[in-house]
Amino acid sequence: MATAVAVATQPRMSKWRSFIAVESVAEAIDPIPSCPQRAGPRAEMDGRTMARQGNRTALAALAMLTMGATAPAPVRIEPVPADRPPQGPSLPLHVGGRGLIQGDVLRRQWPGSYIEAGFADDSADLRIGPGDVRLHILVDGRPAATLVKPKPGLYRLTGLGKGQHRLRVEVGSESQAGATLLGGVYARHPLPVRPRARRIEFIGDSHTVGYGNTADGQTCTPDQVWDTTDTSQGIAGQLGRRYDADYRVNAISGRGVVRNYNGFAADPLPAAYRYTLFDHDHAADDRGWRPQLYVVALGTNDFSTALHQGEAWADRAALHRDYETRYAAFLRDLHAANPRAHIFVWATDKADGEIAAEAGKVVEQLRAQGIADIGFATLKGLSFGGCNSHPTVADDRRIADAVAGYVDAHPTLWSR
Repeated sequence: MATAVAVATQPRMSKWRSFIAVESVAEAIDPIPSCPQRAGPRAEMDGRTMARQGNRTALAALAMLTMGATAPAPVRIEPVPADRPPQGPSLPLHVGGRGLIQGDVLRRQWPGSYIEAGFADDSADLRIGPGDVRLHILVDGRPAATLVKPKPGLYRLTGLGKGQHRLRVEVGSESQAGATLLGGVYARHPLPVRPRARRIEFIGDSHTVGYGNTADGQTCTPDQVWDTTDTSQGIAGQLGRRYDADYRVNAISGRGVVRNYNGFAADPLPAAYRYTLFDHDHAADDRGWRPQLYVVALGTNDFSTALHQGEAWADRAALHRDYETRYAAFLRDLHAANPRAHIFVWATDKADGEIAAEAGKVVEQLRAQGIADIGFATLKGLSFGGCNSHPTVADDRRIADAVAGYVDAHPTLWSR
C-alpha cells in the first residue's frame, strides 16, 4: 500500500530543507547533508547516492513541529496508486533548459532543468519518471518539498489552497549518468504560464553546475558529492531569482574547452554543447531560445592538472594556444547565433592565475575583433570550501554578485 507523505516547510531556512516522512516514496530525506570523508578526482563523474538518515530526520522534524515551531499549512505529497488516472488534463508546461518533449513528459539531462505549470485548484498531480534525481517542488514561488531519488510514478500534491497556483519543479542534482524523465502535471482547471521577459544562459563546468556546493567540508565521497550538488542554489538559481529570469544551464562537471579534468576522455564542453542530451542522438534545437545574456566560465579543467605523457599537447604553451583558439571560436559562435546578446566571461584565480590569464586573453582577442558587448571578471578569494575544493553556496553568491555588477552596469541588455 502506498504511504502518505506529510511535508512541513521551514520558510526562513537559508538552505532548501523539507521534512518528509517517507517509506515508499523516496530513498532518503534531503536535509542538505554534511560531507565528512574524502574522495579523489573521480568524484567529478560519479552520480550515485546512499539512502541515509530518513527516519531520524523525519522524527526530528515532527518533534520540532510538536514543540511549537510555526509553519504554513503543509503541502502534502503522496503517491497515487498505479491503477488510478491523473485527476485532470495534462497542463501546458513551461520548460527551463534543454530537453526532449515526448507527449507530456520532458526527457532531460543538462543540469538546472525546471518545469512550470499553472492551474486553479487546491491540488495537482505530478508524474516522475525513472532516473536518480533531486527535485525541489515550489508552489507560488515558495518551497514546498524536496524529493530525493523519488520512485517513478504519479504523485498528488494537496493542501495548496483554493485559487490560482503556479507549480515549479526544479532539478537540483547533476545527471551525467543518463537522462531522466519529468512531467507531466495534471489539474482540473489549467491556466497559462507565460515565459519570463528576461533570459540567461549559463555555460561552464562544475563551478556552474554547483558541484558539492552545499557540503560542510571539502572531503567528500562520490555519494556525498551527489547529495550536496544543487544547481538551484548555484549561480544560475541565484541570478534567476534575482532578476526573475528564465535560464538554461549548459554545464558538465569535469569538462573543459579542449581538455577535461586530468585528461580524461569525454566530449569537451563545446562538443557536448551541440546536443540536446549527452548521447549525441539529437542535435540541440535552440530555436525560440534567445537569451539576452550568456554567462560563461570554462578553463578550470583544462589547466588544473599537469599534462600527462600521451596527451595531445607537447607542452603547456601548446595547450594554451589550443585553448585560446577553441574558446574564442566557441564564444564567436555564440555571438554569431545571437548577436544582440551580451557575453560575460568569468574565471577564478586558481592554478596560480593560469585560468584567468588564459580566459582574459580570449576576451581581449574578441574585443579586438569587434565584439563589444563582452565582459570579464576574475573571482579572487573564494573559499572553495565545498566538495573536493569547489565553490560553496556563499562563493556562488559572490560569483553571482560579480555577474550582477555587469548586468546592472548594462541595464539596456534586457531590452534586446
